Order: sequence, then C-alpha cells, then structure tokens
Amino acid sequence: MLTINGLSFFFGSRVLYDEVSLHIKPKDKIGLIGANGTGKSTLLRLINGEYTPDEGEISKSNDCTIGFLNQDLLSYESDEPILHIAMMAYHEAMQVQKQIDEVLHQMEENYSDDLMEKLSKLQERFEILEGYTLQSNAEKILEGLGFSTADLNKPLRTFSGGWRMRVMLAQMLLSKPSLLMLDEPTNHLDMPSIQWLENYLANYEGAVIIVSHDRCFLDNCVKTIVEVSQSKLNVYSGNYSYYLKEKELRKEIQQNAYDNQQAKIRQAERFIARFKAKASKARQVQSKIKSLEKLELIPEVVDESAKVHFKFNFKINPGRNIIELKEVSKRYGDITILDKTSIRIDRGDKIALIGANGKGKSTLLRILAGTEPILGERITGHNVIISFFAQHQLEALNLENTLLDELKEMGTDKTETELRSILGCFLFSDDDVFKKIKVLSGGEKSRVALAKVLLSEANFLLLDEPTNHLDIQSVNILTQALQQYQGSFVCISHDRQFVSEIANKIWYIDNYQIKEYPGTYREYVDWISSRQPEQSAVHNEAKPKKTESTTTQTKRNFNATTHELNKMKQQITDKENQITETEKNIAAEEMKLTDPTLYTKPEELKTINTYLIQLKKKLEQLQNEWEELYMEYEAASLSSHKNSTV
Repeated sequence: MLTINGLSFFFGSRVLYDEVSLHIKPKDKIGLIGANGTGKSTLLRLINGEYTPDEGEISKSNDCTIGFLNQDLLSYESDEPILHIAMMAYHEAMQVQKQIDEVLHQMEENYSDDLMEKLSKLQERFEILEGYTLQSNAEKILEGLGFSTADLNKPLRTFSGGWRMRVMLAQMLLSKPSLLMLDEPTNHLDMPSIQWLENYLANYEGAVIIVSHDRCFLDNCVKTIVEVSQSKLNVYSGNYSYYLKEKELRKEIQQNAYDNQQAKIRQAERFIARFKAKASKARQVQSKIKSLEKLELIPEVVDESAKVHFKFNFKINPGRNIIELKEVSKRYGDITILDKTSIRIDRGDKIALIGANGKGKSTLLRILAGTEPILGERITGHNVIISFFAQHQLEALNLENTLLDELKEMGTDKTETELRSILGCFLFSDDDVFKKIKVLSGGEKSRVALAKVLLSEANFLLLDEPTNHLDIQSVNILTQALQQYQGSFVCISHDRQFVSEIANKIWYIDNYQIKEYPGTYREYVDWISSRQPEQSAVHNEAKPKKTESTTTQTKRNFNATTHELNKMKQQITDKENQITETEKNIAAEEMKLTDPTLYTKPEELKTINTYLIQLKKKLEQLQNEWEELYMEYEAASLSSHKNSTV
C-alpha cells in the first residue's frame, strides 16, 4: 500500500533518517516510538507529503488515502456545530445532500420529469455513500469520545483545545482513510474515551500508525512496533510489551557479538604488534591487517533507557495525617461537583485520581491545594509542604531565566552537575540548559515545571496530568522518581501503565462522593470487573420480598463475630507478610541478573530465570488470595456493623 525506500532526511547538518526503508501493508497496526527529537512526527509529515525526502522515495498505491491527526489541529476554530465539523469528513455525501436539497427546492416551484430523474440519481448516489446513516455514525463516534448529546450542536469555538482535538479525531475516523496516522491521540482523552478508541481501532479496516507515550494503548492497539533510533527504523513484530522483551534479547545478542568481535580484534592487533618486525611472519601479519580493514564492525550497544541517579528528598517530615476533607461540597451554579463528602490522606499515600473528564478531578486537586473555595472543612496536617503541578503553573515560570537558573532559584543544595542531570532526564541536554524559558514550546515548559515540582522538597505533591507532552523515556523517568519519592501525592492521569506503577490507592468521584479503593490500579480493575456481574444481577432481577426468613438467613450468612473478624484480619496480615517475603526473594534473584559474568554460565542463568518465573507466579497467586481475603473481610465487617444496628 505504501513503501518507504532508502529515505534520508536532514535538518541542517543533523541526520534524522539515514537510508531507511519500511513497507506498510493494508490493515497494518504500527506503533511508532522513540525519544523526543528523533523524528517520529517528521516521518509522519514525510508520509503525508508535507516534507520532501533528501534522498530515497515514498511511493503509495493509487487508492491509498491518508488521514493525519496532529497537534496543529488544536488551533482550528469554527462557529459551526461540532456535529457539522465531524460530518465534513463526508465531503462528497454532503455535496450530494446539498444538491438534493436544491433539487427539492426547485421542484416546489417547477415540478418536471427531468428534475425527478435528477433527484432519483442523486438519491441513489447518496445511498451508495451511506448518506442516510452519516449523522447517526457521527453522533456515535462523538459520544464515544466523551461528548454529550447536548454538546453536538454547540459551536466548535466554545470548546477548549483538547475537546477540539477530539472533534478533529472524530472527523478523521469518519473519513475512514486507508492509512490513519495519529500523533499522540491520547493526550486529550480520558480513560473511558481511550478505551473506546482502542476498541474502535481494533476493528478499523485500514492501516494505522500511532505515535504515543501511552504503553497500555500501544499494547492494545498495535501489532508492530517501529522504533526510531540512531537515524534508523528498527521493526519489531509484536505490541509494545513484546518489543521490550525482544529489544533486550537483541541487545544481549548484539552485545555478545560485539564483545566476541572486539576480543578477536584485540587478538589480531596483538599478533600484528608482536610479529610485524619478523620477516618469517610478514605474510601472516599482512593477512591479519587486511582482515581488519575489511571487517564490518558491529556497533556497541547504546543504552537508551535513562535511569534516575538522584533522589527527590524533603527536609521536613509531615505528621501522620496529610489532609482531611470533612463534609465538603462544591458547586458551580447549578452544577454539583461534590456533595458533603469526606476523605483523608495519610502519610505515605500515593493516590491516583482517575475517571472521566468533567467529574471534577482538577477541581478536587485545587481543593486539596487550598486554592478552591468550598463548603465544609479542609484540615491540613502538621508540617505539610505542598507543591502543585498543573498546566496553568507554566505561567509562573520566569521567561527571562535560563533553564538552569530556573532550577537554581528553587534554593536546593544540589550542585550544577546534579541540576543538569535532572534537566537531562527531562530531555534537556548540553547547551539546552542555557536556553531561555521564553523560547521553549508548551511541552518543554511543562517539563521544566515538572522538574521544579520534583525539586521543591515538598512532602506532598499534587500532579495534574504530568505525563502529557512527555515521551515514553521521560514517563519512565517520572515513574522512577515517584516510586523513589518518600512523601505523599495525589496524581491525575489517564495513562494506565503509569498509574499502575506509581499508586498504592485509587480515588474516583462517583455520585458526587470521593470514593477510595485501597490497592493498586490493576487490583482496582480486577475488583471492578468482579463487581460488574453482581451489579447487572441487581439491576436485572426483581428485589426479593423482605420476609422474616430471609432476614434471619442474611444474619446467619454474614453476621460474623468479633473473633471471626479478628481471625480473618490475621489471615490478611499473614498473607501480606508472605507477599513481602516473596517480593524480597524476587528482588534478590533479579539482583543476581545484574552480574555480567552470569551470562557466561548458561546453566546457572537458566536456573535463576526458572526460579524467578516460579516466584512471580507465586506472587501473583498470593496477591489474588490477599484480595479475596480482603474483600471477604470488608463484606463481613460491613454486614456485621449493619446487622448490629438492626
């Protein structure tokens, strides 16, 4: 369908692509990944015809149509309703509809056989173009992307940039190009919309290329990974998780080949140095020299996975309670966000605040920060120091400062080398640190503000969509930083992998109440899945009559004694201890794998890997058993409390 052959492209003296080739077939689902600045968006623009290759060519079949969703579309404005904007994808059908309306208008004043025949042909063409289902399709896609039915007739101009991007995405999906290219499509989507888009793309009939930092999204949407690295395109046949495993395997094979070749080179060089003065060895020496000259060198493995080599500390430890909300209500006019809800954050809580857009997540973050007026009580704990990251925080940056000066103003005791290292982790390297804030893009300013938050020495962080504008490498850096962080935080994010790796509690807003799940995101998803059949049964079946016998039976089944509850609690503690011990064993075995000499002992390596697999299976089983025990304990405890009040 589309072929890239021997393509080279330069930005000034910098080589972005060096003789790369790629074949895109119909129905291919490709994830295009790589660090920021490697040229992912540039490749999409080359395919779209916006840029011209310096060498090589891009050829496509005559029937290949391209749809390209990119961040430039954020600036598009119109007074037309968003439903009309989305339906502009049906350009030909809309033109036919316009002609039908004109013919019908003419027939009101001058009915004739010619007009009737023209109308018949236009209606036939309109039916072929599926014109009679266009509006319902457009409504379905817009609502899938999070718009309400009432939103569909509102002008595009009244929506924020993120919501406009959703409209343009809807238009792109409705046009059904044979090659759909999406540049960071999840940046402006909430979790329900991301999951809807995943399902849509899974059944999409054309080819898709996706640039995204959302690892779960890539796992669920693509079947091929194309990595942009060192001006080349490296192809992996699988999703993102497969790519990670395969890349490690390729790196190990390449490193072994490199080490073997270097050993042979050193051996040859020693032979040459030892015998070059001996006439009897002259022929062999020349042979070795020619062999070295002809040798195709295997490149050394470059480790592109940056790691955090510093800790984000704070000087003042807070008390046990960080913040407590009591009977808090929040309304905007007639719109209720929270209604007499109460919740508490304890020291060590790492909370992910999730859910659909429009539920009040950002409002809740501002309430926790103390910047949003409320009804009710907000109580801040002892020695709590708050640092807040949100997109509007970018305005607080000093535009005349260099990046380095902006971080120095934080007043930390970190050296300039450490500050440069931190900026390097957020993709600012070499002379970038001397750029002024005013010349940075919005995404670059976002990364500077995020670095400042992590340097603030605050013991409580509030983070609103911190992964937007970060590539996968930077998200990994932020993940490591938050995993090492000893304080507490509440983080809004729609990146499921990120949330899975940083949070030990999940918050969500339901029926104007802040609800908490005391576990990781993966456990929360499993819990929600297990509850759905029960909830369906409750909604679909008639409620049983409240008789004496059913009440007695309920008490017999659920009214656990204090002794039984304590016994269940002890079982949970025992299970937690087993989980901790297993995690320690896994960490110990993984530490063994960091020993380079181990890879020269295949039998020992195999034994360790086999044991690791067993430990990880055991850990998964223990975690499942813990969850079952916890849910059983919670249900029994709640029922006992209710029955004791009857």
